[in-house]
Amino acid sequence: MKASASLDEIEARIGHRFADRDLLVRALTHTSAVQQPSDSYQRMEFLGDRVLALTVAGMVYRTYPQAEEGELARRLNALVKRETCADVARELGLGAAVRLGSGEAQSGGRTKAAILGDVMEAVIAAIHLDAGFEPARAFVERMWTERMRAARGPLRDAKTTLQEWLQSRGLQAPSYRLVSREGPDHDPVFAIAVDIAGPVAGMTGSGRSKREAEQNAATLVLVREGLWKEPSDDRA
Repeated sequence: MKASASLDEIEARIGHRFADRDLLVRALTHTSAVQQPSDSYQRMEFLGDRVLALTVAGMVYRTYPQAEEGELARRLNALVKRETCADVARELGLGAAVRLGSGEAQSGGRTKAAILGDVMEAVIAAIHLDAGFEPARAFVERMWTERMRAARGPLRDAKTTLQEWLQSRGLQAPSYRLVSREGPDHDPVFAIAVDIAGPVAGMTGSGRSKREAEQNAATLVLVREGLWKEPSDDRA
């Protein structure tokens, strides 16, 4: 399905003029719009995720010289997670340029965080493949620096926070179990339940890795119990 934003517009928003525009086209192409997965952004998403993580890791390392490894890891995870990538994609208006199959477009694919987050990572990869690491790093720093500085909310690990809170109430540490695994091998979605003995009910969280799903399950309990604010309000 044809996108409603031109490549010229997208390049202007990104701040990079592509020598090979096919890279940008592929970064904006969902699997539903092509017959061969290799013609979509799947492989580029993999590369962009690594470029983003390396760049952001350097950013937080330089910006917070007194932070210990655990805090640096939590800041990194908050900045590279799918929701943050999707927010950047929305700011750049990438949704209007994504190439989708008719069914995915009709189901609201241009606004889905999963698709927008993946496209954002693919665009980072496209810049890297087109011009090298430095332009890609500069793009990430331009789009992520203010988000890094504006980060609010608890920096503590959700699983650790939940365990310590339960122990403070004389309850056992929670346990985590896999509920389901869906999606293709290259992009699985895990659902994991946190089980809690006693009066506090558990919750089920989902994520692209088991660790992310466990963290999200713990976060849901913390939010429900009033210990943390909604992630979209305070932790994005």
